[in-house]
Amino acid sequence: MTHSLNHLPRVGEDPAYDATRLAKGFSDLHSPLSERQAQIESQRCLYCFDAPCIEACPSDIDIPRFIRQIGEGNINGAAHTILEQNILGGSCARVCPTEILCEQSCVRNHHEECQPVLIGLLQRYATDHMRFDGHPFRRAADSGRHVAVVGAGPAGLSCAHRLAMLGHRVTIFEAEAKPGGLNEYGIARYKMTDDFARREVEFLLGIGGIEIRHGQRLGRELELAQLRDDFDAVFLGLGLGASRELGLTGESAPGLMPAVDYIRELRQAGDLAELPLARRCVVIGAGNTAIDMATQMARLGAEEVTLVYRRGAEAMSATGHEQEIAKANGVRMLTWARPLEVLLDGDGRVAGMRFEKTRDQAGRLMGSGETFDIAADAIFKAIGQGFDDASLGDPLAAGLARDGERIQVGDDFQTSLPGVYAGGDCIAPGQDLTVQAVQHGKLAARAIHQALMIQQEAA
Repeated sequence: MTHSLNHLPRVGEDPAYDATRLAKGFSDLHSPLSERQAQIESQRCLYCFDAPCIEACPSDIDIPRFIRQIGEGNINGAAHTILEQNILGGSCARVCPTEILCEQSCVRNHHEECQPVLIGLLQRYATDHMRFDGHPFRRAADSGRHVAVVGAGPAGLSCAHRLAMLGHRVTIFEAEAKPGGLNEYGIARYKMTDDFARREVEFLLGIGGIEIRHGQRLGRELELAQLRDDFDAVFLGLGLGASRELGLTGESAPGLMPAVDYIRELRQAGDLAELPLARRCVVIGAGNTAIDMATQMARLGAEEVTLVYRRGAEAMSATGHEQEIAKANGVRMLTWARPLEVLLDGDGRVAGMRFEKTRDQAGRLMGSGETFDIAADAIFKAIGQGFDDASLGDPLAAGLARDGERIQVGDDFQTSLPGVYAGGDCIAPGQDLTVQAVQHGKLAARAIHQALMIQQEAA
């Protein structure tokens, strides 16, 4: 664990430590459907023509079709329907906010029971129970073209798989020791249990034609100019790796750290009892990372967990469903307050934080001048992430057109540099969702393929 929390006791040292309770707290958030439950739930689908759930799905899965296939007992067929549009359909079934996407659009919401079909759980059922003899998709004839993909997260993996299907060779360059991106390192452990992220990547790579090289970071071991020279096209699936700063004195004090760093350690921990535990902790933020952090600290055994956001609950980017998960785990949520000062003890360690109450004045966030303190052994900031400055630090990469701090792309996901494409969290359009990153990778792969075929015909 990072030095920032080394002074704290371990989870297993807590007098209230209960190994059984801890294991239960990090088991599946939602129990998977049994065969009978899946059959019953599939029969609730009305198989709508021009189904609104398809329109709401960022990856264009034919939802009524795969649900009908489940109802018919054709599990492999259902899985194939899902995977042909979303090769990471198993992980998306676990982490996708279906409550604001497909399930929110389900016409069942307007019937007497006002309960949508449980599309996410049905998708998980299909992908968990598929039994293919080999990989379900075959590669096209070798095109003789070789594409570089930077980043083995959802966008990069999706792009690589689709390119391999289309007959191109792919080399993925990944900075971390494991592929998977946020699925491996950044999702709450109770949402993605066991080693599912690893197994899903192994399944994806089963199509062949894809090589992953680890320990390769753009701006350090890699330069964009060299990639353009060595490959026929380049796809950037960089993600957002740098945590934003609060801009307060004491931000580097032991006990204050980015939430994503702790979540990363938690996901990789072989024994949760060895993790450092803050009995009183504060989480600053309003998104899913903040919710995941707060909920996991509560499940680890923290006595007081407070999530603080500078605006009202209605402005939080975390869904209402996610907020309810945190509340159900005993997380206290305070709104209309912003960090003002890090409070330190005599040893220079975090002792709490001072906040200023805020208000909305004609659409502008204003401080009220009224302050209050919250005692804490640890503070976790989850206020968003941006680019690691070094990742686009080489001269060619630094010249990429930006939309704000993110990479600007056209409708075909090509950047301002010919032959260089990008997708996922590092580009401007859309929400930072796994399912959308998968879609970006898939669509970029199609655009790359089309460009390479045009080049081939012109040669």
